[in-house]
Amino acid sequence: MKFYGTIFKKLILLTVFLINSIVSFAQNNPSHDDILWVAEPNHKDWLYKLGEEANITIRVYRYGVLLDAAVVNYSIGEDMMPEEKQGKVTLNHGVATVPIGTMNTPGFRDCKLSLNYKNKRYSYHIKVGFEPEKLTPYTKFPNDFKSFWDDALKKASTCPMVVEREFVSEFSNDKINCYLLKIQSVQKGHFFYAYLTLPKKQGKFPIVISPPGAGIKPMNPSKDLFYAENGFIRLDMEIHGIRPNLDAHTYSEISKAFGNKNNSYLVNGLDDKEHYYMKGVYLSCIRAVDYLVTLPEWDGKNLIAQGGSQGGALALITTGLDKRVTACAANHPALSDMARYKINKAGGYPHLFTTFEGMDTPEKLETLEYFDVVNFAKLIKVPVFMTWGFNDNVCPPTTSYIVYNTIQSPKEALITPVNEHWISLETRYNIMDWIKTTLK
Repeated sequence: MKFYGTIFKKLILLTVFLINSIVSFAQNNPSHDDILWVAEPNHKDWLYKLGEEANITIRVYRYGVLLDAAVVNYSIGEDMMPEEKQGKVTLNHGVATVPIGTMNTPGFRDCKLSLNYKNKRYSYHIKVGFEPEKLTPYTKFPNDFKSFWDDALKKASTCPMVVEREFVSEFSNDKINCYLLKIQSVQKGHFFYAYLTLPKKQGKFPIVISPPGAGIKPMNPSKDLFYAENGFIRLDMEIHGIRPNLDAHTYSEISKAFGNKNNSYLVNGLDDKEHYYMKGVYLSCIRAVDYLVTLPEWDGKNLIAQGGSQGGALALITTGLDKRVTACAANHPALSDMARYKINKAGGYPHLFTTFEGMDTPEKLETLEYFDVVNFAKLIKVPVFMTWGFNDNVCPPTTSYIVYNTIQSPKEALITPVNEHWISLETRYNIMDWIKTTLK
């Protein structure tokens, strides 16, 4: 594995859009905040041996000046689990040391920090790992896993391919053309939408298919137009059959109808693997591949699945299901070892056993086995690139490591410990650069 920091090196017009989207996510140090936290584990890679004691040095700044004599409260527990101990330290010239403790089994410990200053509460957290390369899945691999999906793919392939394609000038420029597609999926009358971006120059090009992150929300391809500008055909999907260019208010109303808690599409039909909502989603990703390989601009050799969070999960799933995929790049994949909460350990997004009600039933647990990323990871035979951060509470590092450890094909990891649920612009380009190394 390689260890990289996250610094920006390529400033283009996308930067403003990307920074705005990153900042909107929960971060340890929100932008435009007076207080800055810096936490430094006593191991520079934030990793420890089992039984080894870890500690962190914390520094707190206000206006860039070390904050002295303030009291910092801390609580410590395993990744995504309840706290095990609490304590407090007083900053001495803005600096203090917090004992994290150790673990006797592979995993992560999370140290949550807070202080009250001038009637306002500030918080931060940091996770360190203990031999996470030894983490293994809790989720079992069903004996009929492969036959279940082979049968589903066979049935879905009988659905006629129907595609509507319209030019989108908003995302086209002197180098690329963009089209909005409406593609019939696993049954007649069932559609999904996608943005297709193509280089304008003549030639044959590799394809990158990118499924979406979680939720029901507007989408557009703007942050990844650089793929087409660098000689890739790219498809950015949505999965719900809802036009991606509807206004945010309309999407908000739709999301409230079937996107929250026990109304969420992520639990719709979970009692029955044949009728679980995500079955159609997974098969739609394969239908997208069916369409992409018909494009006359394709080079006929290279087809890469790439995505983040739920999109990272769907990229890995598509790679496991479809031999036409030649490589996969995924950041902090969701839907990974989701039932791990059953043993009081961190499980993957959407955190069914802590966020939803009534999920712990034999029927739901059985269905999860057929839809968990860790089981698709066992089918992957092509090169894989993964990247994730330690401080992520959406797709925790525990489950990212489990997926990575499960993959047996050639693989490479870019570990960015400080990251929460985001990646930098530099990392986006690193992913594309890695993809280029896989091209035939």
